[in-house]
Amino acid sequence: MARISMIGLTLAGVLAATTAFAQSDTVKSLRGEINIDEAGSTPLVNKQAKPANGFARAYRQQPPLIPHKVDGYQVNKNFNKCLSCHSWPQNVQYKAPKVSETHYESRGKETDDVAASRWFCTQCHVPQVDAPALVPNAFKNARELDGAFSN
Repeated sequence: MARISMIGLTLAGVLAATTAFAQSDTVKSLRGEINIDEAGSTPLVNKQAKPANGFARAYRQQPPLIPHKVDGYQVNKNFNKCLSCHSWPQNVQYKAPKVSETHYESRGKETDDVAASRWFCTQCHVPQVDAPALVPNAFKNARELDGAFSN
């Protein structure tokens, strides 16, 4: 009996929260203050283009950025679409950068396959596009920090 009343109280709380949220007509988000039932404007689509000299890195050990779209790439425990172009010897055929040798090490031992800890590429590597920032930021890379670091 106590369990039933506890479920009833929980459902009543969820209903109250839902009703309170539904009464609010606007939500503050990155798309601005638009009514929930209104469609937002079509977002500006920025094409990815690799600069002639590649993307600058913000710090020395930053993983390289991905200069192309990866939408729809299948990466799961059985298959990794990235490796169809970036593993050796396919990288030669596709003129793609080869996966780093460090990615073929597992627990200090060299392997013939990419290590499981390096299998999910987008854990570290991200697609890059020259687009306006969604929110203001004052990020400075290590070289821009007016003498904070010395050699």
